[in-house]
Amino acid sequence: MDRFSRFVLRHKLAVTLVWLALTVAGVLATSQIGGRLTAQNAMPGRPSYEANAAIARTYGTGVRDPLVPVITLPAGRTVDSSGVRAELGRAFAAAAAAVHGRAVSYADTGDRRLVGRDARTTFGLVYGPARQSGMMGGPDLSASVTAAMRAALPDGATLRVTGMQPLRSGGGGSGGGPSVLSETLIGGLGALAVLAFVFGSLLALVPLLIAACSILTSFLVVYGLTTFTDVSVIVQFIVALIGLGVAIDYSLLLVTRWREERTAGHRGDEAVRRAMATAGRAIVFSGMAVAIGLVAMVVLPVPFLRSVGYGGIIIPIVSVVAVLTLLPVLLARFGSGIDRPRLRRGGGAGRGWSAWARGVVRFRWAAVAASGALLVAFAVAALGLHLGDPESDALASSGPAYEGRAALVHSGVPTGVFTPIDVIVPRGGDPAATAARLTRLPGVVAAIAPDTAAWRRDGTALIAVLPAAEGGSTVGKDTVRRVRAAVPAGVGVGGSGAVGVDFAEAVYGAFPLMLTLIALATFVLLARAFRSLLLPLKAVLLNLLSLAAILGAMVLVWQEGYGSKPIWGIAATGSITEFVPVMVFAFLYGLSMDYEVFILARMREEYDRTGSTRTAVIEGIGRTGRLVTSAALILFLAFASLASAPITDVKVFATGLGLGVLLDATIIRALLVPALVSLFGRWNWWLPGWAARALRVRPAPLPPEPAREPVPAGRP
Repeated sequence: MDRFSRFVLRHKLAVTLVWLALTVAGVLATSQIGGRLTAQNAMPGRPSYEANAAIARTYGTGVRDPLVPVITLPAGRTVDSSGVRAELGRAFAAAAAAVHGRAVSYADTGDRRLVGRDARTTFGLVYGPARQSGMMGGPDLSASVTAAMRAALPDGATLRVTGMQPLRSGGGGSGGGPSVLSETLIGGLGALAVLAFVFGSLLALVPLLIAACSILTSFLVVYGLTTFTDVSVIVQFIVALIGLGVAIDYSLLLVTRWREERTAGHRGDEAVRRAMATAGRAIVFSGMAVAIGLVAMVVLPVPFLRSVGYGGIIIPIVSVVAVLTLLPVLLARFGSGIDRPRLRRGGGAGRGWSAWARGVVRFRWAAVAASGALLVAFAVAALGLHLGDPESDALASSGPAYEGRAALVHSGVPTGVFTPIDVIVPRGGDPAATAARLTRLPGVVAAIAPDTAAWRRDGTALIAVLPAAEGGSTVGKDTVRRVRAAVPAGVGVGGSGAVGVDFAEAVYGAFPLMLTLIALATFVLLARAFRSLLLPLKAVLLNLLSLAAILGAMVLVWQEGYGSKPIWGIAATGSITEFVPVMVFAFLYGLSMDYEVFILARMREEYDRTGSTRTAVIEGIGRTGRLVTSAALILFLAFASLASAPITDVKVFATGLGLGVLLDATIIRALLVPALVSLFGRWNWWLPGWAARALRVRPAPLPPEPAREPVPAGRP
């Protein structure tokens, strides 16, 4: 690291010009990347994918759940009144034409199961085109359907277009989602406020500058990646918000250490080199830890998750390079000039954090018991996790989509009709017999096989199976499995419920093995970093406990509704969308390991200097406590801005990340970690010869038990 920093500082102009060029190119790439990203969540080879692909090829409609127009006839008229059925038929035909898709209703089937118990409320299904389907749902076509149907409906009829997509959009028919630029600006303003408090000088602007260069350069790399593979639209949010937090985290660590060196009397390039020799090494290991966690996404057999993993790996790598090259140049050239007006002095251990660490060391057994009990309690709640799309009553609380859902429920129609199971019968099959068999299955309200051109094409036929329970629920998934078991050989079963079943099996089937490999790789990395066996083992186990606790918190907040209702006014979701837990795991595993590396690297340094575990804990927390807390707060603000998005799945994902960062930086890193290191004593620093040879580092013999450890001074 010393040789590297000398090289960087000898070529200040070249480094500056390279980053300037990358940043400008990143601006250009960012303006064009939107059209190169995909919203698809395909899983080639899975039964649901093959069925949905066959439907898309033959009928041109996609895997997204259909729109559900709900029509309430005026008082005195029912679906059996003269002329009503014909008018309904014209309305649904106009809806299908407006979205270039297909529709089914009571008008063309005469099926009374598409009519409510009052005979005045009826509904149908309108499927949009395949090209507008995808993971994020695509545009909401409610407005187009509404406009097309109104002119053809009977006088006095009330039309409300509902369905899973309109409900996800907030219930008002808007397909708008969160803006990358707006979310990043909100997160950046929050970060600036925290940095101004931490530094009390114009230095607060430097980490933001590094973050901007890192994010734009990462977008440039992602732009290039789109040439070779599909990249999910989610990646732009990951790069922007994770990049904002990670780049600032690393910058905070290096700038804080640089100020310490200046306080110790070092100036110019010498202060930068000394800061790089210690903080720079921790930054490299932190970036590698983040990347290892995201390998989980890359190796999963789901293309859109793999692309998210690529984006997630890119941003810490680019951030590490920016912090280790551009930031030293900026500090060497301008650091002393912009570290003004110095409202906060730097360079020593924080008095408050040192006092906190002394208290934790003194009451370490109580600290372990209290924090451990809290984490275990949350982790136990995670055992109740149900994977699946949020239920419809959690997606909107007002607007036409909400009113349409309420009208259906009031008329006795179950909300499972929002997530029909799509069945494609191949050439030579008998759709009528298949539909009759499926109708008799438990959990199925109706199986409809319209004999119209939109539902019979090229010798194949489509059946819409209406389940009683929504496809994202446990009961709904059981219905999907029963339908799959009941259809004849060669018949495909698709729809969102089938996709959810296949996704969970593909992602979580091999998850234990993948988790083991990631934990082992992290252990080896940290064992080399800290020259210890116990410290990395503790770090990995605490990370896993932390992640289990976060999943439990998400279950309580969203699935059970203890936080979603009072904070966002959203009812309990009943389940957590399948992709959310694995994404939360992948990102939090690395991000939380950042803080572990920051703290333990400083503890190891202080132990090597003093030979005292007590001093190592107190000095380590005293000098990193404010740093870790500030970094966590910056990330939390970034995720909080993302949680303001109108899409429930995005809210759940952002909430999981935000809660995870706060829990990790407070309960675990500020309480449980120092208490455990204090309890383990000299065993923290032991690396036997055989392990050292395997890791290719110097061994660390077990230190002798000290008779009495020195008590460190309060504030240097």
